[in-house]
Amino acid sequence: MTDGAIDDDVDLEWLSLEADEELLWAAGPDRRTLVPAFAIGIPLSLVLIGLVIIAGEYLRVTNTHYVVTNRALYKKTGVLSRDVKRIEHEKVQDISYSQSALGNYFGYGTVEVSTAGGSGVEMSFAAVTDPKAVQRLISERIDRTRDEAATDRTSDDVLAAILEELRAIRAAVEGGASARESRHDSTDGRPNTEETRTTGTGATETGSTGNGSTGHRSPSGFDPETDDRTPTEHDQDQSI
Repeated sequence: MTDGAIDDDVDLEWLSLEADEELLWAAGPDRRTLVPAFAIGIPLSLVLIGLVIIAGEYLRVTNTHYVVTNRALYKKTGVLSRDVKRIEHEKVQDISYSQSALGNYFGYGTVEVSTAGGSGVEMSFAAVTDPKAVQRLISERIDRTRDEAATDRTSDDVLAAILEELRAIRAAVEGGASARESRHDSTDGRPNTEETRTTGTGATETGSTGNGSTGHRSPSGFDPETDDRTPTEHDQDQSI
């Protein structure tokens, strides 16, 4: 029993796989499980019931198929009807196998699958050849599936962290640009302030330090705001 073993007697026309799903193993019950049915049915064949026993068991065995893919487990049963059950690898909680005395002698047994949250055994591969190898195959595929899922989640987390950091950098850059624009606008709109200075001739000169500054010069000792006299009268007082 190895990865990729597919029984030629298994009819897979009922199986519908997804686009990225690969068939790994397919088989049915070991035909040697029919030995008890023949042992009982042949003596009873004289009253026809033995033939019914043999025919019923033969149809049951030949119409039961088990499939393992890289994503799920399948079991198909039914003679006139059809019952297909599927369990994904992510849902499998426990896998075990058992062998009866006869199965141990002939090399076949039953593989049982339990799921998380399920009640007992959810699926069983009865009377499969080399049940230990089947159990190992399923376990390896489940472990690989979980590792791949963990890797995908880690990659998603890293990508999300990178995107979050890029958003923070972008917000910081945009905030700095807005602050510089605000300072530039406030500088351009500052109010004009006046500056008064004394010239070499004793006259005072008043000017604006803002944009579009203007200024005027006043005679020495004359303050237009406190002296309501004309410049001529002020000069006459000084001459006297």
